[in-house]
Amino acid sequence: MIRRELSKKVEELLDKYPIIAITGPRQSGKTTLSKIIRPDYKYVNLEHLADREFAKNDPLAFLQKYSDGAIIDEIQNVPELFSYLQVVTDERKINGEYIITGSQNFLMMEQISQSLAGRVSLFTLLPFSMNELKNTDYAPQKWEEYALSGSYPRKITQDIPATDYYDNYIKTYIERDVRLLKNISNLDLFQKFIQLLAGRVGQLYNQSSLGNELGIDNKTVNSWLTVLETSFIAFRLKPFHTNLSKRIVKTPKIYFYDTGILCYLLGIRSVEDLDLHFAKGSIFENLVIAEMSKNSLNTGAKTNFYFWRDTSGNEVDLIAETGLQLDAMEIKSGKTIQSSYFKGLDYIQGLYENMRLHLIYGGEESQSRTKYEIKSIMEL
Repeated sequence: MIRRELSKKVEELLDKYPIIAITGPRQSGKTTLSKIIRPDYKYVNLEHLADREFAKNDPLAFLQKYSDGAIIDEIQNVPELFSYLQVVTDERKINGEYIITGSQNFLMMEQISQSLAGRVSLFTLLPFSMNELKNTDYAPQKWEEYALSGSYPRKITQDIPATDYYDNYIKTYIERDVRLLKNISNLDLFQKFIQLLAGRVGQLYNQSSLGNELGIDNKTVNSWLTVLETSFIAFRLKPFHTNLSKRIVKTPKIYFYDTGILCYLLGIRSVEDLDLHFAKGSIFENLVIAEMSKNSLNTGAKTNFYFWRDTSGNEVDLIAETGLQLDAMEIKSGKTIQSSYFKGLDYIQGLYENMRLHLIYGGEESQSRTKYEIKSIMEL
């Protein structure tokens, strides 16, 4: 059993709140984590029709049956439950009584903000991180293999070929979740949208270009991207800007939560394919940013991530903001450190003097220098 780093923080706050909510993509391990943390809790999955109908038709009786310690899976399927949860937890005043999970972040957050504010501690569980796999039988030996494989628990532990796993994952996602989230009539066109987005990974988000290629308007493009964000397929990385300059780019970039899905969408089926692919550097960049996000979420670091670019082309791939601390990170897939890698870091240090500078690269050796901390992807 691979221990999830998030479990420590969940255990800590179970004693502080009546409800713990865990969101994340489908098959990221939310149910397994919940059952490991509280194996004695009653369990119900609202994907099951009978249980869903029970919860909808008689929510009070449902919560009476599942009380004094219960895991309610995919709770976004019955949004009516949230207001009833508010009432019963206020009456009982029992901390850690419910663990609720959901794979559609927007629907969960909307209901939580309306009904459960102050009563719930919210967590996001993404697929395995490299740190979680370290010192296990599944530890990646090369970043290229890890990027190609992705890190969904069943994919990793059952050694399912990437093509088989992600073919089924994407089909199931489109046929089920997309229909639930948005009334999209042309699912083939939506799948083409996902593939086009994959081809633009690490690039500035150009909705007009996507819309023109697909023959849809900007409103539809943004709506479809929101669907991908809601279901933890893709996300926007916002630009970092302060009042120091008006010449900062304000358009977000697009990345994917899992590089296995990304490589599948790009038609990359082997390490050899990846080595020759035009997007290799962007895939590596995506991998690092996703891993940094996992590490922050798993430890409760409350770190905000951005990129930085000005209109003159000066750029830093990732800015991590933790409280008042700023860290600038340049991300390069090359295995040999080159002086050109530090150009953006040197430039931004002239603007933000207290910013710590890092290089994350595809080589094997980590080292500390006077100005920079250099880290191998394998030691991230």
